[in-house]
Amino acid sequence: MRVTGGLYRGRTVKCPKGVIRPAMDRMRESMFSILGDLEGLSFLDVFSGSGMIGIEAASRGASPVELVEKDKIKKKTILENISWVDSQIKLNLMPGEVYIRSCGRDFDIVHFDPPFPMKGKEKFLQLADKHGIVKPGGTLMMHYPDEESFDERIGSLRQYDLRKYGRSMLIFYTRE
Repeated sequence: MRVTGGLYRGRTVKCPKGVIRPAMDRMRESMFSILGDLEGLSFLDVFSGSGMIGIEAASRGASPVELVEKDKIKKKTILENISWVDSQIKLNLMPGEVYIRSCGRDFDIVHFDPPFPMKGKEKFLQLADKHGIVKPGGTLMMHYPDEESFDERIGSLRQYDLRKYGRSMLIFYTRE
């Protein structure tokens, strides 16, 4: 996998062992195009897998960047992948719901990419709203399979965009 834009464009990111479904280059490029300038914005990537989305965010100016991944098998590869990123990027090795409940801060941009077979993905959107991890006016995105759907409004989160990439969907919410 290669970084598609920004400071680290073209750099290779390793894929860790275990179950992983890397985001397609086309989808990543589109997602970051929709987000626009990330310079100085805080970024949270939950279910980070290889760390690719967080690295893309850092490459495009986001800082600080936090990654959340519960699979300990992926730790070594993620740490190798982020070792060459110059901006502030941190790995939190824990389940996403535990991080959301305990982080005690908010982010400009939050990205969720739960495993496609996972049931109950909406609970992460509800937790994000309840615990205020998205700053007012900030963005929350979720990548999910096209056979699922989510409400346009979840608490203070309001959908503002929805994109389809093959079997994948990317939904964007803003916090009002």
